[in-house]
Amino acid sequence: MPVEETLTVAVRVKPGASRARVGGRFDGPHGPALVVAVNAPPVDGRATEAARRALAAALGVRPAAVSLRAGTASRDKLFDVERATDEVADALRRLRDGSDA
Repeated sequence: MPVEETLTVAVRVKPGASRARVGGRFDGPHGPALVVAVNAPPVDGRATEAARRALAAALGVRPAAVSLRAGTASRDKLFDVERATDEVADALRRLRDGSDA
């Protein structure tokens, strides 16, 4: 059974994108970040919520397992993923870095 722990994920949100997508790398203030493009505008937290849900779907976890840790009013955010397994960490690496390393 894999060890489950909280995984902190740095995310660069691109609000108002024509196409929602999760993948790619952005070297931001929190280190290497996963790029999350969302259709929602950066108004009233709508882009943050869309990014939270997109991140959960991309990592294969329930949306309730993903919470915002920092970056409420910034494109550079930190999300915590509760009870993350090795498979979740591997999925993050593939999405962010484009590799199976």
